[in-house]
Amino acid sequence: MIDSIFKLNENKTTIRTEVLAGITTFLTMAYIIFVNPDILSKAGMPRDAVFAATCIAAAVGCALMGFLANYPIALAPGMGLNAYFTFGVVLGMKYTWQVALGCVFISGIIFFILSVLPVREWIVNAIPKSLKMAIAAGIGLFLALIALQSAKIVVAHPATLVSAGDLNSWPVILAALGFVLIIALDQFKVPGAVIIGVLAVTAASIAVGASKFGGVVGTPPSPGPVFLAMDLSGALKVGLVTVVFAFLFVDLFDNTGTLIALAHRGGFMNKDGTVPRLRSALMADSGAAMLGAAIGTSTTTSYIESASGINAGGRTGLTAIVVGLLFLAALFLSPLAGSVPPWATAPALFYVACLMARGLTEVEWDDVTEAAPAMVTALTMPFTFSIAEGIAFGFISYAVIKLAAGRWKDIHPAVAILAVLFIVKFVVIG
Repeated sequence: MIDSIFKLNENKTTIRTEVLAGITTFLTMAYIIFVNPDILSKAGMPRDAVFAATCIAAAVGCALMGFLANYPIALAPGMGLNAYFTFGVVLGMKYTWQVALGCVFISGIIFFILSVLPVREWIVNAIPKSLKMAIAAGIGLFLALIALQSAKIVVAHPATLVSAGDLNSWPVILAALGFVLIIALDQFKVPGAVIIGVLAVTAASIAVGASKFGGVVGTPPSPGPVFLAMDLSGALKVGLVTVVFAFLFVDLFDNTGTLIALAHRGGFMNKDGTVPRLRSALMADSGAAMLGAAIGTSTTTSYIESASGINAGGRTGLTAIVVGLLFLAALFLSPLAGSVPPWATAPALFYVACLMARGLTEVEWDDVTEAAPAMVTALTMPFTFSIAEGIAFGFISYAVIKLAAGRWKDIHPAVAILAVLFIVKFVVIG
């Protein structure tokens, strides 16, 4: 029965290989069960409920990918999108987390429609590569700033906006050591390098008295306080169009890029460069985003960490199903999740930031009309503390600079339309 569902023989794999691949993938992305509740709790969401929602949403997303697309790709609440949810929409724009969940749900619906229609390809192909890479790098820089704040390495300053914190404090010391540990373990190809780093800093923090120990295993918490708590009527307000678009835009390109990269890594691509069952994979991802919002967490998306399971031999959706089951098992680790301090998750955030920032290497630096908008995009995200604003400034600067340079033919109609809409938004709404 398993072979008929996942076509194991056709893909030249076995149940044992798929299970081991699933365990490998889970270990590389399990840090999200600690990081996501930490980030979303800052938005006022109940930490234990978010922990449960994170595990359940990841399990649902993995099941959708495994059964609908039969790919060894795991899903969970995405990094960057959860930071935008908290620091951009809730703390920055002062909307409630219920409204933010509504925006995630609506963006998932739009993503689903775009995945069914050929519009998705038109949009993806319309955006210049430099902007795509800059958006990924900008999100990385945004995460880096959040990580430095969580570790208390960077603190607020009335004159210079930011300044160095107390570098002799335990949070700073332990976060720095945790980051070095993650990099060293990753260099030696140790499975679960990030989660090991998070747990090591947590243990050290408890040992020196910087944080308290709440236990390891316990009764799974209820997602009830965040389940179906989304405010759809509030999310449909005109002023939130940009927010919905930001969630949609980042998920659309991040997910498409992730799927293509993983398909290439696993040898799933056709000879003409197309990805088989891409529409099914995108439908699984958009469905996971909608269901994740309903369950009570920020946008659920495909994880590039799935590459570790693919390298371990994962070739079918059975790998994704195993990851989903392990996320359900992780529900019993809620006491441990509550023991993880912010400076223990900071090294994980900074590590992810480093991986995302490398997108800047693919910017066309020899063409200043490409490089300048890319830098505007990447730098305005952390400095305005908003992914949405960074995207808006990026599109506007790209269109204006190309026009000023007499290269209006480089501007795709979709880019021009979006740039005009962003300008109207700033003028009319602010």
